[in-house]
Amino acid sequence: METQLDLLTKECVSYTKNGNVADYIPELSKADPGMLGAYMIAEDGSEFFSGDYMQPFTIQSIVKTILLLQALIDNGVEAVSEKVGMEATGKPFDAINVTEQKLDSRHLNPMVNMGAILMCTLIAGNTYEERFSRVLELTRILSGNPTIDIERKVYLSEKTYGSKNRALAYLLKANGMLADDVEEVLDCYFQACSISVTCKDLANIGVVLANRGRRPGGDEFIVPEEYARYVNATLITCGMYDGSGEFALRVGVPAKSGVGGGIMAIAPARMGIGIFSPALDEKGNSVAGIQLLEKISRQFKLSIF
Repeated sequence: METQLDLLTKECVSYTKNGNVADYIPELSKADPGMLGAYMIAEDGSEFFSGDYMQPFTIQSIVKTILLLQALIDNGVEAVSEKVGMEATGKPFDAINVTEQKLDSRHLNPMVNMGAILMCTLIAGNTYEERFSRVLELTRILSGNPTIDIERKVYLSEKTYGSKNRALAYLLKANGMLADDVEEVLDCYFQACSISVTCKDLANIGVVLANRGRRPGGDEFIVPEEYARYVNATLITCGMYDGSGEFALRVGVPAKSGVGGGIMAIAPARMGIGIFSPALDEKGNSVAGIQLLEKISRQFKLSIF
């Protein structure tokens, strides 16, 4: 399998030329657009990797999966569902014009920025620093990597240039959906997006979700099965921004992308996959990463459809 993965990765490297690295966060613009790496962890614990799989990068929007999981753990499905819906918005992840009517939970999902900002308010903790610490700890537990931490330069860059997210947060506040201090909530969100990971970390998180909340070969649930199922369903409809429908047709597995170039993919009952390639398409998804995932899905028949 590793030989096949290596061949597929080499086939897809040329697609990196078709995208551009994110530049609205200056630190992200420093990434090498030609990189492509992949890591696969099967349900039996077998591991396969290729390309630039050792390269660290910031998790960015993939952390929305962790924020949702933590919110579910702390509140349950009903409380989370009162804050956000599950339908795709059909608009970019940072869109402000999501509705011409009064904004409410029906217009959001936890995989767009406004929805993820709301998830931060549902995480238990006396302070937002404590809430972020719990998100970081859950990331470490899911990935099996206790050394995971934030990339401070990216965090400061996000905080300095996060005007669009501030606008989104204040829009939530103006519509009575966010009661807490905007800057405190955003600081939690910016730190979460700045967590540094590798393809292996994403694959480890993905295989837990693929295994309905358990590690490969384990019987103990890291997260309740109900919540793993909830997250996987949400990722199918909303995980790849406004390209989720096309991705479901081409690749056919739950997945979440981030503008740092990462993609975490979940083949239920099969494997977790971590991809890194920072050259993005116009929707904010990794160009070469999607190409590689499509080839992997077809090669190993991973599509759930």
